Amino acid sequence: MKRWSGGVLIASLFMLLILRYGLMKNSIGESYLMNAFSNATNPLEWVQATLPPAYKNTENSTQVISTDAIVFSLFAQRNISNEEQESLHTWNLLKHLIDQAQALPNGVEAIKEAGSAWNSLMASIEEERHGYTNESLIRKAKEKQCPHFLNKVNATVLESSGFKLRLPCGLTQGSSITIIGIPNGLLGNFRIDLTGEALPGEPDPPIILHYNVRLYGDKITEDPVIVQNTWTVAHDWGEEERCPSPNPEKNKKVYALSFVLYLFKMDVTSNPLLAIRIGFPSSIDYHNCFICQWMSCQCNKVVGRNDTLVTGTHSEGSKRSSMVQEGSKRRIFFPFKQGHLSVATIRVGSEGIQMTVDGKHITSFAYRETLEPWLVSEVRISGDLNLISVVASGLPTSEDSEHTIDLAALKSAPLSTKKFPHLFIGVFSTANNFKRRMAVRKTWMQYAAVRSGTVAVRFFVGLHKNQLVNEELWNEARTYGDIQIMPFVDYYNLITWKTLAICIFGTQVASANYVMKTDDDAFVRVDEVLDSLKRIKVRNGLLYGLINSDSHPHRSPDSKWYISLEEWPEERYPPWAHGPGYVVSRDIAKEVYRRHKEGHLKIFKLEDVAMGIWINQMKKDGLKVRYENNERIYNEGCKDGYTVAHYQGPSEMLCLWQKLQEGNGARCCGDR
Repeated sequence: MKRWSGGVLIASLFMLLILRYGLMKNSIGESYLMNAFSNATNPLEWVQATLPPAYKNTENSTQVISTDAIVFSLFAQRNISNEEQESLHTWNLLKHLIDQAQALPNGVEAIKEAGSAWNSLMASIEEERHGYTNESLIRKAKEKQCPHFLNKVNATVLESSGFKLRLPCGLTQGSSITIIGIPNGLLGNFRIDLTGEALPGEPDPPIILHYNVRLYGDKITEDPVIVQNTWTVAHDWGEEERCPSPNPEKNKKVYALSFVLYLFKMDVTSNPLLAIRIGFPSSIDYHNCFICQWMSCQCNKVVGRNDTLVTGTHSEGSKRSSMVQEGSKRRIFFPFKQGHLSVATIRVGSEGIQMTVDGKHITSFAYRETLEPWLVSEVRISGDLNLISVVASGLPTSEDSEHTIDLAALKSAPLSTKKFPHLFIGVFSTANNFKRRMAVRKTWMQYAAVRSGTVAVRFFVGLHKNQLVNEELWNEARTYGDIQIMPFVDYYNLITWKTLAICIFGTQVASANYVMKTDDDAFVRVDEVLDSLKRIKVRNGLLYGLINSDSHPHRSPDSKWYISLEEWPEERYPPWAHGPGYVVSRDIAKEVYRRHKEGHLKIFKLEDVAMGIWINQMKKDGLKVRYENNERIYNEGCKDGYTVAHYQGPSEMLCLWQKLQEGNGARCCGDR
């Protein structure tokens, strides 16, 4: 009996060894991903794995994850069609990013997360290809549409766990969240958090933006206050901003949204319900106004001051009477009041997030390094609040290509091996910016030079943490053929990698004479750019754009553009061109790629400044550089006669294109 059981044990062990060998041999990507990412509980070990061999500690080499394993998980051969390969032309040329991932904040994290996102996306594609009937595919596609609008009504007093509203595809510029409720309870304090996806091993998800409303103050003040904050890269709180601010002189301004009114030519102050519904601050006079654009303070100066404002339901006399009845009691203005209904709207702007309460702008919060709207996956509300409803609108949603008119006209012209483009334009975009990309396709990508192939245009888009967004992005890439997917998750700190990718595509894939970088909220007059290049007659050593020759690094840690002394110790930057639209000659773009492959390219997180730094180094190495300034490339907004107009939403893009088509020239929209 003992011999028999021993034989069974030996046989079992032998079978396990065979199975293990088979699994190791046949695993495609998944086991590498598990080894490379899931077991790397110590971030420093993972960082060490990404370093070139010369930097590895040979004594601990058995504990260090192989760089090859990380490369394999992202760059392994996949079962995808030739058509689908069109969106991955740059992908395999970016393998060297892994060797330099630690050079940028979030770099290691972004590649790590991309491996997981990519495997999930490929698994979904395989499932779609083999496991579903046509009917179930249609049903699945409908279920996966990113909604434009979400609402929760008839909510009640918040439970101890609070209220949560899932945002399946994140937020984008123009998105808004409106919260209607009544502060109640003993204190009436409540908080609103915009959170991201949960992190492995972390009990709570990262807080992208935090509002804490304290009606009876806190340790710093006895007066009511709104505290705004966000997490840092280290998953700790940053420096809080308070409204009202204890230092009003530091109350900086944040660039807000532009609202284009084509249908609502009226004074919305006369109809506050309409103002809530369309999301415009009712305190601003929109009478006979087609566009309203303003700079808003971190905290409205009236917050915390003596309340002498006249409300819409009280006359001057009744207001004065009520103040007399209260005698010497101090009354200050604060947007929330215990037991009173409030309508608060949080809106995503171009450089920050704005909060309005009852139609009046109250606070603005400038984007920080970790505050990126596309990362938001959930709205959480907790505290003493009788919540009536929550409405999320203007959410990113993809367009149904089946209902797109003249789909063929929106597809990109394929690259030709016989005729290379004269100019290649790479467009920065994030995965859930579906509407912006469609606006670009319908407007300046319709120039004859683009349709004929003289100019080639591609969007450069990183992966998303959300699989739903990645699937929508993949389908969009297959449909239009104008997207290049990046092997990393999109973080603002990593945009320099996209600049590198544009240089690679423009020279190694498109073989263009010139390479241009722009954004998906920039309107590019392609004809004017081509004419400018023709007039300049410079084929080598060219940087063309809005040149900044005297700029300094931002040294405030809370700035979105913060640069430490370690990143750039000098007081000034070398000349660089603003990001909404600049062009480099082919030789510069090729040299950028060559230096990157050899590990000699300084990776700097501000991409437009980085290009200036790279060109300056080439200049020191003997390259003759021509800086060609064009002041009609507008970095903020639009002015008549523009070459490039920045911060243009989809509606504005369509308006600008229509003006050009009607023969009105390069005139901005929204003229009174």
